[in-house]
Amino acid sequence: MLFADRKCRIMYSNFVMAVADKLARLSKINFFRYGVPFLLLVVGGSFGLKEFTVLRYQYSKKSALRPEEAEKYGVKMKKPGEVTLEKEYEKVKEMDIDNWSIVRGPRPWEENIEDSK
Repeated sequence: MLFADRKCRIMYSNFVMAVADKLARLSKINFFRYGVPFLLLVVGGSFGLKEFTVLRYQYSKKSALRPEEAEKYGVKMKKPGEVTLEKEYEKVKEMDIDNWSIVRGPRPWEENIEDSK
């Protein structure tokens, strides 16, 4: 038994009934029925999303690719001053971009493209 004393049991049951009565009255008000749960969801969701974004940036790589690592994988990097926007623009300007044809590339599931032609 929770309360051995009869007086304490009566006080406890009166308290529980009063709280239940207040909750029943509040549940009839639309703000407490729909507004409060919505606000809790929005505010709680923002705190939950904050934890996911912290994980995203905590475990992401933040180091730039070094030329030594690129050469290890077979990529030859040029020096930073060697490639400029102006030089690339001049290369594109010299190209003949009006005469071109569509060439279909091989698909991963096609083994011999020459045999199918």
